[in-house]
Amino acid sequence: MRIGTFVLAAQFPGQGPGEALHRAVRSAEAAEESGLDSVWLAEHHFVPYGVCPSATTLAALLLGRTRRIRVGTAVSVLPNHHPVALGEQATLLHLTSGGRFSLGVGRGGPWVDLEVFGGGLDAYENGFPEALELLLDWLREPRVTGRGERFGFREVAVVPRADELLDGAAGTSGPEVIVACTSPKSVRLAAGRALPMLLGMHCGDEEKAEMVALWRTAAREAGHPPEVVEGAAHVSAGVAQIADGPGDATETLVKTMPGWLRQGLDAHVTVDARHRVMRDPVAYTELLCALHPVGPPKLAADRLAATAERTGITRFALLVEGSGDLAATEENVRRLGADVLPLLT
Repeated sequence: MRIGTFVLAAQFPGQGPGEALHRAVRSAEAAEESGLDSVWLAEHHFVPYGVCPSATTLAALLLGRTRRIRVGTAVSVLPNHHPVALGEQATLLHLTSGGRFSLGVGRGGPWVDLEVFGGGLDAYENGFPEALELLLDWLREPRVTGRGERFGFREVAVVPRADELLDGAAGTSGPEVIVACTSPKSVRLAAGRALPMLLGMHCGDEEKAEMVALWRTAAREAGHPPEVVEGAAHVSAGVAQIADGPGDATETLVKTMPGWLRQGLDAHVTVDARHRVMRDPVAYTELLCALHPVGPPKLAADRLAATAERTGITRFALLVEGSGDLAATEENVRRLGADVLPLLT
């Protein structure tokens, strides 16, 4: 079982972005200190739901401050990036960290980001497969040409290459690439390229098990060998809050998370004025508490084990900053490592 944290740099009501980012950095450092496996960094633009606008930049900072833990993006929003530029950044982080970087990519949403960064609605609705293919080419090939509808350019050399060691010799594979999947279409896209999935924290075990089953079927149909299909290291996102009393952890999150969710999600602006259906923040918080490791250590460990047994997923990215408080977040991470992790080994 590989337990990591999921860092949004959430800005709670009454807080500034600097406070949210400081808590994000400290929680990542605490994750390494507590023996956790990984830190996954979200990227958002123009909303206090998460105030990290560049997951790769924050990843660079954290890779420099840590020595062991894996740092990944969850996710870099591909329609807002040129795939070659993102591939260059990923290669740089992979090589300079000794292979501790994972690149998670996703389609994002129909937000005004698309207008600001120039991708447009078509990049969100239709352009993700082309962008992903170009990104993978950049991470795997010595020379790349842009031949798609959106990205067209003459052949150029890939420098530095992701499969080179620091001394320039060939030998290492490139950074792990993982795809956020929210629909059968995205599951099949990831499976066709044998890329592991990141599955969202709003999904229960049954839905995640169905997506894993679909991925395996699609991967086999694409011709990938059994060891690749069965060995795919998917990641399950969730929420973790550890407390001694059976209801204490839930009470903490129900007090704090709805205000953050209401403020953060209400700030999203669509690029085309499409109608949005908002989740009820309290009901959503209660759902997350029921689905994920929220409660005493034994309950938390049992829920993680149950998810692993039902879905086959043994990697977790857990939101630990739900209290909105720095000291409480650090203590939550400490308890996740000290009190929960030993119950899973």
